[in-house]
Amino acid sequence: MQIAPLDFRMATRTDEAQLLTLMRAFYIEDQIAFDEARVRRGVDALLADPRNGEVLMLLDENGAVGGYVVIAMGFSLEQGGHFALLDELYLAPGVRGRGRGRQALAIVEQRARARGVERLRLEVNRHNELARRLYTATGYIDDTRDLMTLPLDHPRDGLL
Repeated sequence: MQIAPLDFRMATRTDEAQLLTLMRAFYIEDQIAFDEARVRRGVDALLADPRNGEVLMLLDENGAVGGYVVIAMGFSLEQGGHFALLDELYLAPGVRGRGRGRQALAIVEQRARARGVERLRLEVNRHNELARRLYTATGYIDDTRDLMTLPLDHPRDGLL
């Protein structure tokens, strides 16, 4: 079976509506709460300043957008300084298969290397076994840690 090519282009402001549509589909599928105002702030920051990272629109063999990737920049002493975070990777159901997930990861790795980082990290939900297998098969290491979040914009009655 021949692997169908996966190409990409950098997202621009004109992609915002389509990107948000794809993001909604991804969030529903991966059981992530979609806060449109918060997501829009993040998209705006990424598109406004490439130092924050980049959004890639993934293209099928016909050049149609069939998914997206978000690469965000982070900094960690443990990681030796700057690192790239594969923040989101989504391929629409009709675009999946035929090695496209692996191709998308190869694109992300290439883009991260071009940014001069030595570490690429990602988050994956525990329930997403298919994604976990793909990441493990392509060399990602399970750090056996849990990611925790403190929403600073919400009151914490009596805490602290």
